[in-house]
Amino acid sequence: MPSIVLLGSTGSIGVNTLIIAERYNLKIEALVAGRNIDLLNQQIAQCSPKYIAIANEADRAKINHPHVFCGAEGILELLELTSSPTIVNALVGYAGLAPTLKAIELGRKVALANKESLVVAGAFIDMSKIVPIDSEHFGLWYLMGERPFSKLYVTASGGAFRDWKVEEMQKATFSQALKHPNWSMGAKITIDSATMTNKLFELLEAKWLFGTSNIDAVIEKKSIIHALTEFKDGSTTAHFAGVDMKLPIAFALRGKVEEEILPPIDLLKMGAVEFLPITSERYPIWEIKEHILNNPHLGVVVNAANEEAITKFEQGQCDFFGMSKMVLDAYAKFDTIKAQNIAEIIEIDREVRAYVQ
Repeated sequence: MPSIVLLGSTGSIGVNTLIIAERYNLKIEALVAGRNIDLLNQQIAQCSPKYIAIANEADRAKINHPHVFCGAEGILELLELTSSPTIVNALVGYAGLAPTLKAIELGRKVALANKESLVVAGAFIDMSKIVPIDSEHFGLWYLMGERPFSKLYVTASGGAFRDWKVEEMQKATFSQALKHPNWSMGAKITIDSATMTNKLFELLEAKWLFGTSNIDAVIEKKSIIHALTEFKDGSTTAHFAGVDMKLPIAFALRGKVEEEILPPIDLLKMGAVEFLPITSERYPIWEIKEHILNNPHLGVVVNAANEEAITKFEQGQCDFFGMSKMVLDAYAKFDTIKAQNIAEIIEIDREVRAYVQ
């Protein structure tokens, strides 16, 4: 029976991956999770993995399994012991980079939902080993085929404050930023959606995956159109699909899908579709969009500064727009750096975090 390793099993993508794995009779060789121990124990009972890794050593005794690894090093040890041809990386943040690199070093295919891997170190990652399971990049891949394209578009929901006045956004709290209008996701990605950092990251990912800087994003509030491709013949096609990651996951795990994974879109129920611009007044991070697409090595700076800024916002040490100010400040400060290898990426990440702190 074919098997997979699942990193980030208790998040929404992890949960959907297990649903697809069960549907197609894929064995789960290993599970990696963070702090949701109750759900992890349910998953262990459901799919009997050979190995487990968790974030904190202190939680080891709570895990109903004899082979438990802990921390960042534990994940890498676990990967070395596994033999599954596919690693699903749905970890959140910079923590997902080292496992992506290890999986590629071991010759595995990586079904990648961890944006930060490509944002931080796209120049050092073998794209032939990567299959994206973001709905936007899956949509682009689905549309493109072999035809020559001229421009790629991804769409954004606009985040928690898309309908707020800009003055009100200044006073927005961390808990308010977590109220996404379209779906429920983890805290970091929901905050990144509110600041539009998430979409900036997706443009960088698309650059590495598809080899072009001619990429843009627009707001589509219903989150029914995920991507558009403008072809050299002047035509543009759009990818319509429900807000559910099971379709990209199924393609990533199986290569092809020939049965209904999602119910088709009801066009009459959907009604009108509207595209809106992303403005730097509401989303200050958008100021650097063109520059970073032409200087993608600076992704490591944006990611490190952003992760530290989110922590400060959560702790009440800055306001909502303060996060973007910190990131833009770090971006200006470190604009001349360019890593030549992964060791330098790690060092730059450390320096940027120290500066923002």
